[in-house]
Amino acid sequence: MDISKAIATLKENPEFAKNVGMVLVHNGIVRAWSRHTKENVEFLEVHPDYEKIAEIREEFMQREGIHEIVIEALEGRFSPGDDLLYLIVAGDIRENVKPALADLLDRVKAEAITKKEIITA
Repeated sequence: MDISKAIATLKENPEFAKNVGMVLVHNGIVRAWSRHTKENVEFLEVHPDYEKIAEIREEFMQREGIHEIVIEALEGRFSPGDDLLYLIVAGDIRENVKPALADLLDRVKAEAITKKEIITA
């Protein structure tokens, strides 16, 4: 995803300027080490549940002050440094947008993405 282009597309909506005062972005990247064991990661295999991601997005779109949410979860085998998850949350004020992004990220990662680390031998 080209984040700048994605935000520019959101701004094309005439309602954007009337309703949005903040856009937050999460760009998930493959780490070179395992969170749990600190071992070197050679690859990360990722399998998103796109239906569950859509359900979570719709739920978060109902939150106060949230104007738009864009989620792109990539599937496949990725190397350290590769992008694999993008979240964009656009809304009215930081008190609504910041917690929405944090909660959205936690829910998507916990409920809609399966991943397996391939550790360097």
